[in-house]
Amino acid sequence: MTPANYDLSSQFLLTLGGILLVGLLFSTISQRSFLPRATLLLIFGAIIGEEIFDLIPAMFTQRFDLIADMTLLMVGFLLGGKLTASSLRDHSVRSFAISLSAALIPACIVGAGMIAMGVTIEIAMLLGCFAAATAPAAIFDVVEESGVKSRFSELLLLIVVLDDVWALLLFGIGIAIVTSINGLGGDSGLTTLIVHELGGAILLGIAIGLPAAYLSGRVKPGKPVLSEALGIVFLCGGLAMWLQVSYLIASIVMGAVIANLARHHEYPFHAIEGIESLFMVVFFVLAGASLEFSALSSIGIIGVVYILCRASGKYLGAWIGGLLSRATLFNRNWMGIALLPQAGVAIGMALVASNRFPEYRQFMLPIVIASTVVFEIVGPVFTRFAIKHTPQNHQ
Repeated sequence: MTPANYDLSSQFLLTLGGILLVGLLFSTISQRSFLPRATLLLIFGAIIGEEIFDLIPAMFTQRFDLIADMTLLMVGFLLGGKLTASSLRDHSVRSFAISLSAALIPACIVGAGMIAMGVTIEIAMLLGCFAAATAPAAIFDVVEESGVKSRFSELLLLIVVLDDVWALLLFGIGIAIVTSINGLGGDSGLTTLIVHELGGAILLGIAIGLPAAYLSGRVKPGKPVLSEALGIVFLCGGLAMWLQVSYLIASIVMGAVIANLARHHEYPFHAIEGIESLFMVVFFVLAGASLEFSALSSIGIIGVVYILCRASGKYLGAWIGGLLSRATLFNRNWMGIALLPQAGVAIGMALVASNRFPEYRQFMLPIVIASTVVFEIVGPVFTRFAIKHTPQNHQ
């Protein structure tokens, strides 16, 4: 082994070991404070990231996309596992109504707020679509890390699954309308999204989930091994990326299919829950290191209005959806607050829109990136606050 290779290996091991130990430390601190682990890890990542102390080796930051994809695949699979027949039977009407309202109303409020600030209708419409999305990884981590098992947290996870589906649909509609306004022609964004990205993801999740439901857990009866579990999840993600469909939706659908059809073991791919937390720690630290705090200084009053409109829209949307579905007063008051985190899905949509409409790029991206910094750090705090204040009759 050459000195150069040794140095590279030692950097990798020291960094990874340090991140995991810090994750353990912050998990302990979060149990004794109001700050969730996700927020602590994001702040820590930001401090040791490039914009402050620049202590993370390039080998990690350059592979953040890969780590993020692997983490979100596992989160999507575990979220899909929550979509069992019994949970849907208990919460189907509420989860559908609240998730739809919590996606539509923020989009409308943000769009109206942007227009009131003098932003063109095309950009306002796209910013409204971005506002609908949430951060499934952050919310899932807060729920799991809190240790609170309640009807509220169960409903929250179901809503998170549906929320990003509605956000993708809204984004497709927005792309189609803006394309029409600009007279660009071409394929309809809505048709392309529904038929290819969403439809293809659903079909892929079913195609992998059906055989996996019956074949998993046969190596060691009733207890799927880790290599089997990760193999199925990463195979689904790789095929989704190759086919250019939503890997998050595909993994959610696959998890739901396996959870509902696998009768020979109680917890499909339960082994993933053990390793997923390790990926989450690395994911949040690197996500914090990639946050662009410099964007905060460039958003101005329009960015502040965007943040306020999205926050109020999420709260009002969840409240109205809860009212229409006859949810409890606690669910109506707290669900929107729990849905504040926002991260990669919104940035991904903003990048797609910027490539489609490059003339809007310089205006949209700073707002989306800056708001993501705020919602990714502050959002999990509100999510944890809502979960921890679940009353006894919701347990």
